[in-house]
Amino acid sequence: MKQFRFTFLLVASLFSLSASAQTADEVIAKNIEALGGAAKLATLKSVRMESNLSVQGMDIPVVTTKVHNVGQRVDISAMGMDGYMIMTPTKGWTYMPFMGQSAPEAMPEEQVKEGAEELDLNGALFNYKEKGSTVELLGKEDIDGTSTFKIKLTTKAGKTRTYFIDAKTFFIIRMTAKATVMGQEQEVSVSYGDYKAVDGVFFAHTIGGAFGQGDMTVTKIEVNKAVDEKIFTVGG
Repeated sequence: MKQFRFTFLLVASLFSLSASAQTADEVIAKNIEALGGAAKLATLKSVRMESNLSVQGMDIPVVTTKVHNVGQRVDISAMGMDGYMIMTPTKGWTYMPFMGQSAPEAMPEEQVKEGAEELDLNGALFNYKEKGSTVELLGKEDIDGTSTFKIKLTTKAGKTRTYFIDAKTFFIIRMTAKATVMGQEQEVSVSYGDYKAVDGVFFAHTIGGAFGQGDMTVTKIEVNKAVDEKIFTVGG
């Protein structure tokens, strides 16, 4: 009788463990569903985001315009001057007069390769297999009191980034990755919060560590508006 009870409890505990366990694909599927669902995400063609970047006590207006897998332009106004960053799948430029640049400068090839991945409006986890990426569930980790699933993604090019996905909401609350900054590889960490729906798709409205500089608060998001792709060229 004791042996039967022991066996029953063992089987029950293993069943419970199996039922509560998650795979990387299950976590990603729940993340996609939390963001609005695969069908809705697939409709994203363009996003325009207005925000304020807080850096050393200054609030800097930032407007980010993206067209899916075509280009991204970030317009920044600071110290009475207007600058921009442009990224396409093959080229990138920066013009930051408030940082001493007197003319647009081409981005290094490595920086262009890294930035081109950000042109995917669906996110790196969406259809990751079709993109040639692999994922690994590294277990769970506490992030500032929030239990998260830790997902490591490796792109086709061999770049890795780690996503921390809230175990309750399944929103990404942090992402860490290696990036080339000033010619040196560094680890960057970006946090996400205050998710709100815009036309059925959820976007983070607070971004910590944005551009490696400060905290950003999003004030307005528009999706699938017509965009003149000339803005992704210097002088456009």
